[in-house]
Amino acid sequence: MTTVTPHETTMPSRKTVIPAPAPDRARPAPVPRSAEVGWQELVDAVRESGQYRTRAEAESVTRIVLSALGGHVVGDERVDLARALPEEAARVIASQVPATRPLTAAEFVESVAARIEGSTPATARWDVSSVLSVLPSFVGEDLITRIIGQLPQGYALLFGRAELTPAE
Repeated sequence: MTTVTPHETTMPSRKTVIPAPAPDRARPAPVPRSAEVGWQELVDAVRESGQYRTRAEAESVTRIVLSALGGHVVGDERVDLARALPEEAARVIASQVPATRPLTAAEFVESVAARIEGSTPATARWDVSSVLSVLPSFVGEDLITRIIGQLPQGYALLFGRAELTPAE
């Protein structure tokens, strides 16, 4: 008679390996969340301030006004403004060549009107104020005061501030 001795059979352990998805080369690298969110918040604030129908319209106006402003703010104020704004807005400001002469507030508005198809001085003034009036909540009142101080008279109104002049 033959006896069978029971023996333990060990099953080889299997590790399930799930391969990582192949990189999607068609998709651009994601923008860091905080930078993207900051830009979106700025555009949304402009959209609300200017009562623009679409986000795209508000974004276009924001880019145009910031690029115009970028040529007129110089020195430490320009550097501080770029540092304080969301990354995308900072790029728009910093990419501008400084203007050879400062524009009056009216000339500044006209220069923005020339960049927006179908714009008039009145609609451009609305666009400029819609962007500039939201900047203090992003960069602080002190920096806006310094920026207004280096610009010709008349810009304070575009930032939503009263233009105060000393009494004679």
